[in-house]
Amino acid sequence: MHAFTPRTRLATVSALTALGAFASLGTATAAEPALNGEWAPFTRCPVDAPAMLAADGFEKTPQCVVSTSAGGSIKLGDTTVVTGRTNLQIGIVQNADGTSTVVAPPGGALIAEPATVPGGLLGLMCPSAIPVITGLCESLENSSLNKITATMESVGAPYDFNQTAGVLTDMPIVALPVRIHLENPLLGSKCYIGTAADPIVLLPENRNYPDFGMSFFQGDGTPDPSGEMSRIDLTGAVQNDSTFAVPAAGGCGLNIGLINAAVNAKTGLPSPSGNNSLTLNDTRTRLTGLNAPGTAAPRAGEVLAEHWHSAVR
Repeated sequence: MHAFTPRTRLATVSALTALGAFASLGTATAAEPALNGEWAPFTRCPVDAPAMLAADGFEKTPQCVVSTSAGGSIKLGDTTVVTGRTNLQIGIVQNADGTSTVVAPPGGALIAEPATVPGGLLGLMCPSAIPVITGLCESLENSSLNKITATMESVGAPYDFNQTAGVLTDMPIVALPVRIHLENPLLGSKCYIGTAADPIVLLPENRNYPDFGMSFFQGDGTPDPSGEMSRIDLTGAVQNDSTFAVPAAGGCGLNIGLINAAVNAKTGLPSPSGNNSLTLNDTRTRLTGLNAPGTAAPRAGEVLAEHWHSAVR
């Protein structure tokens, strides 16, 4: 194998940096609406999705769910990252046979703050026995290019929602297919752990009983004990999952196999079930819907959407 000379090393770093800077230019996402009163947390409920609008109030009942966490941690193989705030929002159609259908918002069910990976690229793939990677490692010493962030993203709609599990412990509440986006100029724009075809599937469970609260309000969100809407609040629970498997990283560094191999070798990926974990602290889950959906039949889904839109400020 040819030696990785300082000139070659500099050229490689410069090229990857330029590509990463170009790839990082994205499209700004639309701001979420502000909603009145008791509707306030449900900024991304997909009330206009066909499955939600078609819910009649008898055989199918529409609801909105939001679950947030102030922070936590995730362990993937040999790497543990402290996570920031997460916001999960979904629509739920409760079926008369006891099953439910999960409807994701257009932009994905989960929004999470980027987390900084400890040690950056030096910690993620250095030291390495691969000469090319060793050269990159030497170039990263005391460099601003060392910083790397990890962002959890939805890949496909959640499924297997269990409303009862939300008030109990040690029962999966919902299945969340996700991937982890590793971002750094040297990794390019397509470095992911997990894909749509081979996602990480999280099954969070309450580890303690959440505090229970319930309120009633008018369609526009105004609190009212006699209102046609109700909201359940489940707060203060720690949620955890240690059952998921983690696939290998791919697409890293222009999808150069050596960089993928270095990242996976250092982080211990792929990693089997039982060797990974997710913890979400101080979760706050809220569910809302019509008090008596049968009275709005067969337009319950349409009525819920009208109420949501009337609450937009």
